[in-house]
Amino acid sequence: MKKLLALALALVMILGVASAFADVKVAFSQIGQESDWRTANTDSINGAVKGHEGWELIYDDAQQKQENQIKALRNFITQGVDFILFTGVVETGWEEVLKEVNEAEIPLILIDRMPDCMDKIEYAAAFGGDFVEEGRRQVAWAGEYLKSIGRGEEEVNVAIMEGTTGAGAQVGRTKGNLAAMEAYPNLKLVAQNTGNFTRAEGQALMESWLKSVDKIDVLIAQNDDMALGAIDAIKGAGLVPGKDIIIVGCDSVKAAFDAIVAGEMNATIECTPLYGPFVVDAIEKLIAGEDLGKELIHPVEGVYDIDGGIDCGNGAVSVKAADVINERQY
Repeated sequence: MKKLLALALALVMILGVASAFADVKVAFSQIGQESDWRTANTDSINGAVKGHEGWELIYDDAQQKQENQIKALRNFITQGVDFILFTGVVETGWEEVLKEVNEAEIPLILIDRMPDCMDKIEYAAAFGGDFVEEGRRQVAWAGEYLKSIGRGEEEVNVAIMEGTTGAGAQVGRTKGNLAAMEAYPNLKLVAQNTGNFTRAEGQALMESWLKSVDKIDVLIAQNDDMALGAIDAIKGAGLVPGKDIIIVGCDSVKAAFDAIVAGEMNATIECTPLYGPFVVDAIEKLIAGEDLGKELIHPVEGVYDIDGGIDCGNGAVSVKAADVINERQY
């Protein structure tokens, strides 16, 4: 009799957990599809949520416009969704609408780009790259690579191609770029402007620099798409990318690995877009009543280049891109 009662209680618990996971509406406000990284990020999260039995995904592409995201967040509240996933196109201007999400008592999960009002709102979990560290690694790789080829004492002209002005990735990577340059006094900043994280604008900006800046030895591009656009501009100017101009990207998308193997790009700093499993795990834990805390969770990230072995500090040593290119999922 006791065994039967125990089995019955266990069945009730299993059914209770199963019912808790059923009919869950998950809404996702994404900034747009400005890059290969963003497409992979969207596909990872959308695929993971849609692939979960009993969950419904409500997705909104903001097309790079903050006003579209604010409208979407308010629509999610009206629809009575169970969870909201949010990546902000810029850092500022979110406090009012995110407090409305809080007032509606909808758990908010922050992804990739963090709003500057994190200390003034409630959120259930936050997942994002360490943008400052990524920016630091870009310059550190360049500085250490130059030392390895005998140019550590030579004055070297550096251009920084920034992402969308005000975006968390741009703010953090710029901070890391500039801080790291202080450790390499031979690096001289000669150009700095935004390419908005897109290949087309990266190409246009590089074309402009090649006409207006006397000499650029190193390009620090805050994402790979801009770096790939810059490669096209460099080729168009009759120069050899990867040799005449050392190119360091960020994100580590498959196209960047292809460019490194081809010798047209020198390095890329990883910022993984594959947040789908993290997000699903977080929602399951929240449904089960677990508190995930306020700490920003960073996935493990690497550095990739043509030969490997460049020590960027903080435990980051570059890996040969050709050795892992077949493992790239994006």
